[in-house]
Amino acid sequence: MNDGLQLCLFMPHAHNALKPRIQRALDLYREAIGKDALGQYGDLDGQWQTLDTEGWRLIHHWLHDGDVCHLHVLGAVTSDVYSESHRYKFHYVGYALDRPPEDLHWPDAVCALQLTFPTEFLEDQGPERFRALAVEIASALPFGSGQAGLSFNGEPLASVVRDEVKALSFRHPAMDVPNLDDVARDLGTRVRAPAWMNFLGPPVLHELGGVEGLRSRLHSPGTTVQALGPDRAVVTLGPWPEAGDTEQGQTLPAYRELARVLEPWLYQEARAEDSDFFTMTRRWQRRFLD
Repeated sequence: MNDGLQLCLFMPHAHNALKPRIQRALDLYREAIGKDALGQYGDLDGQWQTLDTEGWRLIHHWLHDGDVCHLHVLGAVTSDVYSESHRYKFHYVGYALDRPPEDLHWPDAVCALQLTFPTEFLEDQGPERFRALAVEIASALPFGSGQAGLSFNGEPLASVVRDEVKALSFRHPAMDVPNLDDVARDLGTRVRAPAWMNFLGPPVLHELGGVEGLRSRLHSPGTTVQALGPDRAVVTLGPWPEAGDTEQGQTLPAYRELARVLEPWLYQEARAEDSDFFTMTRRWQRRFLD
């Protein structure tokens, strides 16, 4: 498990309508991180394979030739430490949301994209470069919602590190704990809790009164609301991403303000079989409200 950054975008559109846009997002991501930064992909049996010419051909086939798609591409292995490969990740889940409702196993599913970056990307290129890249990628996609900011990358919910992540995520509330597959199955029109950058589209932005209505509710210094076309916007909470530290009194008031504005639409995970983990997860999802 590493600390890093992520960009997650959630799209209430069928995979068939998203194929060229996801390809564009992949191309922009590779241009930003370097063509050789990705080095592994998950095959249909869930095994990791070296990303060679044949691997890229398969990824193109999976992305463009079906009405569903699940891509999981990781960074090249540069050491014996497996977590190093999670410094970069392109993870896309595409559902056939154009099928009749009775054929949808998860009625609240959305297509979802997650891109991860090491903290060195931010340190080397600066927050403005990361922000510009996130906006460029988001602008290529018909998102309903999304966010970008600091996160625990790798496998933060794996049993061997879950307790450590639980403690750290409550201490540093702006460090996200990615769980893309579960969220994509259940998000619907809701939005996740605030991050450094918060992408809002229909229907939530409309219900907030559009860009001007949203802007009128946010007063924290450093918070900006930027229109991305007629029905989408990005709210950025300060010039750089912060983790927060509750033990040092860093409670991130701008994040808490946005959480209160978004509270009627905030996503809360469905009940899990592990009741203790469910209680912890629900409490974490309300960390900027309680």
